[in-house]
Amino acid sequence: MLLLLGSFLVLMLVGVPVAISMAVASVLYIVLYGVAPDIIVAQRMIAGVESFPLLAVPFFILAGNLMNSAGVTGRIYAFAVALVGWMKGGLAQVNIIGSVIFSGMSGTALADAAGIGTIEIKAMKDHGYPVEAAVGVTAASATLGPIFPPSLPFVIYGMMANVSIGALFMAGIVPGVVMTLLMMITVATFAYKKRWGSDAPFDVRQLLSAGMEIIVVLMVPVAIYLMMRAGVSMNAAAGIALLVLLALDWYFSFSAVMALMTPVILIGGMTMGWFTPTEAAVAAVLWSLFLGLVRYRTMTLSTLAKASFDTIETTASVLFIVTAASVFAWLLTVSQAAQLLSDAILSITDNKWVFLILVNLLMLFVGCFLDTIAAITILVPILLPIVARFGIDPVQFGLIMTLNLMIGLLHPPLGMVLFVLSRVAKLSVERTTMAILPWLLPLFLALILITFVPAISLWLPEQVGLLR
Repeated sequence: MLLLLGSFLVLMLVGVPVAISMAVASVLYIVLYGVAPDIIVAQRMIAGVESFPLLAVPFFILAGNLMNSAGVTGRIYAFAVALVGWMKGGLAQVNIIGSVIFSGMSGTALADAAGIGTIEIKAMKDHGYPVEAAVGVTAASATLGPIFPPSLPFVIYGMMANVSIGALFMAGIVPGVVMTLLMMITVATFAYKKRWGSDAPFDVRQLLSAGMEIIVVLMVPVAIYLMMRAGVSMNAAAGIALLVLLALDWYFSFSAVMALMTPVILIGGMTMGWFTPTEAAVAAVLWSLFLGLVRYRTMTLSTLAKASFDTIETTASVLFIVTAASVFAWLLTVSQAAQLLSDAILSITDNKWVFLILVNLLMLFVGCFLDTIAAITILVPILLPIVARFGIDPVQFGLIMTLNLMIGLLHPPLGMVLFVLSRVAKLSVERTTMAILPWLLPLFLALILITFVPAISLWLPEQVGLLR
């Protein structure tokens, strides 16, 4: 165990990428101790990615890239400005609302930070906000991506923990709303203390237009439900509702209705049983192509090719981490490291609340040093048996783990969102880190609520019948 963990940490400290560090440590352990034939490495790597739910990974990444290349982020930003730009600290509030909407399309914090985050930081700087404030609120709001459905970390966690990905997606909605409200309250507090003004004039017509777009989007599932109650088949009701939506969008020339429909289609489709969470990723790609090629006509062959190649690059790195982490996690089990950690935790406490505090501290620490996907792949096999012994719902635990690791993305030495925003804002990593620190308060408050109030995570999936 010391060789396995020690060699992994040493390689990480000298700057070797996390996936290669895990792979080299695993091979070194197998060769020196002969715990299994060498071919086991290849077999475990293949087994690590030979999973149907993992098909969602490249498709959700592609959907986010297509949304960026189709110019949908600009429309979302304009919609958010019309909705909340008139508030005190308006562009900071726009930053949060824009991230909430974009979360329903990309499922990753990095896509949010690199996509709509680029627009938001530039706009805030141009309106006289300190660059540190722009970076801080963008970093905090980017963590909403993997909490609201769809979510790539939920896909990986669901596969590793054998938990319904649909239940995880539904479980993220209420915590996501709680996080959004906490962030908006934080912005209002900063705006009051620092005397930030509004960044758009209060225009009743624009506000009513934005409100009308929200109402139109929300009326789609309501209309489908009412038609089904009247005896219309589910598929026919959905077809009629979408045709009416297309007609309204064409007639009124809405700015963002079709983009806002993305999370409605994904969540509604999974709830109604039209497609599985994995198939929902394909639906997201098809909808993104429809928006870019047909509705907005902003996507070209060159932007489509760029989005595809970016997806291939990102997917390859994610799956490489999954393959290396699957071998590493298996060896942690073989070397009894998982059992030793379990015994150590159980020797400290037999109280589930104390256990959750310890696990939160552990994952906050791990999140600073390990990639999110690698951390989930390694920690789930170790912690889930203990979670079961304490009677903690694995769906709630998935929310706790994901939020902890999202906070880890904002910290050095391996916080990817930190590095992306540092590059976008042209700040040093040190200044970017200091800019983010004040905005961690709403994230930690949300983490406490999600940890100690299980109903926040479990109420909605229970209501739709995904949890018994």
